[in-house]
Amino acid sequence: MLDVAKMAVDAARSAGADLADARAGTDESESLTVRNQEMEGIDRSTSTGVGIRVLVGGRWGFAATARLDDAEIARTARLAVEMAKAAQRLPGDAVSLTPVDPATASWRTPVKEDPFTVPLEEKVALLMEASRVMQGVPGLSFAEAGLDFFRRSTWFASSDGAAIEQVITNSGGGIEAVAVADGDMQRRSYPNSFRGHVKAAGYEHIRTLGLIEEAERIGAEAVALLSAPECPSEVTTLVLDSGQMELQIHESIGHPIELDRVLGMEEAYAGSSWLSPDDRGKVRYASDLVSITADATLPGGLGTFGFDDEGVPAQRVPIIVDGIFENFLSSRETAGVVGQTSNATSRADGWSHLPLIRMTNISIEPREGTLSEIIGDTDRGIFMTTNSSWSIDDKRINFQFGCEQAWRIEHGALATPYKNPNYTGITPEFWGSCDAIGGAEDWVVWGTPNCGKGQPGQVGRVGHGASPARFHNVQVGVRG
Repeated sequence: MLDVAKMAVDAARSAGADLADARAGTDESESLTVRNQEMEGIDRSTSTGVGIRVLVGGRWGFAATARLDDAEIARTARLAVEMAKAAQRLPGDAVSLTPVDPATASWRTPVKEDPFTVPLEEKVALLMEASRVMQGVPGLSFAEAGLDFFRRSTWFASSDGAAIEQVITNSGGGIEAVAVADGDMQRRSYPNSFRGHVKAAGYEHIRTLGLIEEAERIGAEAVALLSAPECPSEVTTLVLDSGQMELQIHESIGHPIELDRVLGMEEAYAGSSWLSPDDRGKVRYASDLVSITADATLPGGLGTFGFDDEGVPAQRVPIIVDGIFENFLSSRETAGVVGQTSNATSRADGWSHLPLIRMTNISIEPREGTLSEIIGDTDRGIFMTTNSSWSIDDKRINFQFGCEQAWRIEHGALATPYKNPNYTGITPEFWGSCDAIGGAEDWVVWGTPNCGKGQPGQVGRVGHGASPARFHNVQVGVRG
């Protein structure tokens, strides 16, 4: 397939491209879902093709095809060049790329057990048993369990001379218990909501999740929530678990630091950013305790790779240092506008899409203490766990999150459980109120496999390392 990518680049150059790169690739996926001990579905898919990106006179052109014969690749390359020439009639500055050394390399996700070779019977048996244990809880209405596997193989070539092979493998699983009674519905999920915990790993990750071992507890918590009081509305101290911190980081830090949003190049889908291009090193984003890092080399992260889809090597980049904003996520096209070089965040949703700036692994640096110690150090407040919903404005500054469950914290201990908890805030004020972040022992690399961006829409796979954290003067109990 590397020969296919090189052939596409040569064809684009022959058609008149000033610069060209091509990604030949294959995407494989498998998804299994069991509900109330019945198979809801087993979905498998494979997609193969090549995408060709060209620059002609400072304008992009892109075309892709699933047919890989010589004539079709040449036709697709000519189409990409024609699109770039047509784009020259549009207003705006010509595209200028920051330099990158062309690499010849091979990289793959470390995998101990190939998830696509584990027998279906074993996977189904795991999900059936988890579902059976949840259904054993009196009063439970629905018990769902699922597994998801994904493998992307990419061969990248460029007219600069790059030749890169990569294989990225993701595995994930989770369970969900739903209780329904008297017009109310309550849900509890494990290890996280929205199909669980996905990592860059093989099936060995599934074996560590404990889906059967936690099934009875999750079912019992869902039923118990039906009789719990609503989370009260008040301004209080808020403690979040690492799973909710994952989405808090994703929405209120990860998206606002994408430089294409800041420059107004990506606004139609999910808005732009409250940051400006000259904010680096000037804006206080959070309290002194908060440092955020973008790390595409983090083991297990869904944003981990060897090279991005422009051939730029994976990097670890400081984003917020002791509360001060320091760096945007950038591509070769956008980095030069703010005096950066690309920090390798340009990725596409497969061979048929043009790369966009996507988060890598945007993580909060751990500090000290466990979740239990943070709660023990809190005289009065609310503890929330497991995301259930979110809403954030198009500048990524006013937000509201819902969680599956909360507890009152009284004198350093969990007391009354609450259902339907929500909290709201303003991004720099909220992060500025952070006064406790858990240590490495409670720091988890979570995965977000379904981040949407772009038009036509693309799905990105990104990661977040997160510890539990505490915030002050937060409005809780609001309902969306």
